[in-house]
Amino acid sequence: MSPIWHPFTQHGLQEPIPLVERAEGAALHLADGRRLVDAISSWWVTTHGHSHPRIAAAIAEQAGKLDQVIFAGWTHEPAESLAQGLIALMPEGLSHVFFSDSGSTAVEVALKMALGFWHNQGVARHRVLVMEHSYHGDTIGAMSIGARGVFNRAYEKLLFDVGTVPFPAAGAEQATLDALDQACRAQDVAAFIVEPLVLGAGGMLMYGPETLRAMREICAGHGVLFIADEVMTGWGRTGTLLACEQAGIVPDIVCLAKGITGGSLPLAVTLASPAVFDAHWSTDPAKQFFHSSSYTANPIACAAANANLAIWRDEPVQARIDALVGRQAAMLADLARLPNVANPRQVGTIIALDVVDPASAGYLSQVGPRLRESFRQAPVLLRPLGNTVYVMPPYCVDETDLAAVGKAIGQAVETLAQP
Repeated sequence: MSPIWHPFTQHGLQEPIPLVERAEGAALHLADGRRLVDAISSWWVTTHGHSHPRIAAAIAEQAGKLDQVIFAGWTHEPAESLAQGLIALMPEGLSHVFFSDSGSTAVEVALKMALGFWHNQGVARHRVLVMEHSYHGDTIGAMSIGARGVFNRAYEKLLFDVGTVPFPAAGAEQATLDALDQACRAQDVAAFIVEPLVLGAGGMLMYGPETLRAMREICAGHGVLFIADEVMTGWGRTGTLLACEQAGIVPDIVCLAKGITGGSLPLAVTLASPAVFDAHWSTDPAKQFFHSSSYTANPIACAAANANLAIWRDEPVQARIDALVGRQAAMLADLARLPNVANPRQVGTIIALDVVDPASAGYLSQVGPRLRESFRQAPVLLRPLGNTVYVMPPYCVDETDLAAVGKAIGQAVETLAQP
């Protein structure tokens, strides 16, 4: 038995853990010779495809020059280039870049920025508002602003209190906006954080850009900082570079990770407005931003991210995304006709559906393990969120591989529907 303790894995179920030897494009190759279509971009990170030659070359070149250096009070060219490239690519108004190493950490940074913004001005605002069913990561602050439930029940005593507004389900959007407006009237509210357009781990729940825009306007009207967690939704997943673009909004703070290196290495950034940065700028050392990690702005990871930006600039990435959006829509239409399928939905390159489970639903649905086993046999890499099946492949996936994913889902659902 391997000594490895895997994340989000109940080892007591003794489900097989395949050994992956290599990856290329949209495919993973296993030690037993099988080839899997990576239909979830290896946990939502791989955008242009595995082992992309331009990114791999940038990593190799940088590794031979500068592998690591302290970033507190020091800098290096890959980070400088990346910061400038990000600012040029992002909506105007996000002019300061803080580096970290994961989506959870990017969110922690955003929360600390927001609280520091008010603290350094001597304003007693400290309460954070969140959306029902949200998920922002697994560190303590990120768990605190996520939905309370199975993900964090064991750690409840560590979590701080937040205000929650309901998810804007279809037909109930106004109730969410009214609740947010009412919550923002409290004098102690510092910030509202949201996953724009798609709530990922909460079940791939989707809502429209009009609602996102209205939420931003409400926060602006009350002087509440608006934080967009684009860790999953960024880098084209929703059909545009950022999900916020579809709403025509610029948040005060944006969190990016996952696809920032094309999925090759861990890196994250938290982008902030001039106002947020200026609240920490001072001749007083006590007002500096107290956050870092040993590998902040690692040069090799930054080089990979610079290669990713070059791909976005030089190659027809948007055309690939647009083509994938169309193919995903066609596949979802076919899957929606299957028995036991409910709530088929799509935003950009992400499609999702719920497999009806009379016994249970949600993340711990008993349908989940049966679906996972079926997908392992297919073989495709799909990891249902309980009874929710979603497809979020790399943009390079071809029609043959995508058809194999659709077939695997269809067979799994039809098997479950049999008495």
